[in-house]
Amino acid sequence: MSQASAASQPAELQAGDTVLMIDSRHRRYLVTLRESGEFHTHAGVVQHDAIINSLEGSQFRTGSGARFVVVRPTLADHVLKMPRGAQVIYPKDLGAILMLADVRAGMEVFETGVGSGALSATLLRTGASVTGYELREDFANRALSNVEAIAGPGALERYDVQLRDAYDAVEGPQHPDHPGASVGLACFYDRAVLDIPEPWRVAKHLPGRLRRGGIVVAYNPSVTQVQQLRRTLSDGPWALIETIEVLHRSWHVEGASVRPDHRMVAHTGFLTHARLIEA
Repeated sequence: MSQASAASQPAELQAGDTVLMIDSRHRRYLVTLRESGEFHTHAGVVQHDAIINSLEGSQFRTGSGARFVVVRPTLADHVLKMPRGAQVIYPKDLGAILMLADVRAGMEVFETGVGSGALSATLLRTGASVTGYELREDFANRALSNVEAIAGPGALERYDVQLRDAYDAVEGPQHPDHPGASVGLACFYDRAVLDIPEPWRVAKHLPGRLRRGGIVVAYNPSVTQVQQLRRTLSDGPWALIETIEVLHRSWHVEGASVRPDHRMVAHTGFLTHARLIEA
């Protein structure tokens, strides 16, 4: 699947590209273009060959006259539409995790568990390297497939998924180009992102694996999970501990009619973050 960076993507859509097809009611369909392929809906058929070599933002009609606009998908589109086994973290929370963890290119990030790979792909697209622990082999394989589709094959060189239980232990990063890896020096993670039911059981392993000043961010849907995590962090070498949640409400704006939409993406999970102050 062709997934070049935005800067290197050709102006024209190519066979192998993943595109987003949007109908007049703003319904979205993720489609991988193939020569002689067809996109089918109840409203009719659009030939892939008609889309290939067209410009992003072009419009196409089915035989019944239904109109579709074709664009390249955003990361949020991929996350919401990609194949999944585990429940994915919503884009509103993924964005907050990147800001709270302050993930940047070149960083080493520890993640557990990887689930369907939405968080992994988000971290990898910043240019960071990710070591992920996952218990289920089917989830690990799906995460690898989704990361390749979203972040590109090159991202797999910075993605190390291990079938391991983070509750038992956390080992340091093993990427060969990580500073100190080739000379026998201790290697540390810069950030840790936890999406597991009992993150406090992993937090106890992080001192000695996370560098001084490193950040941990945990995603949990239940406030009782947050309570236990906060107790563990408060009793350990952690500072600047905070828990937030992100609410996403869109607005209806049409002429003089301006009001909040009736539906919103409200509570999905709590985000708890802290900094390691000694190890």
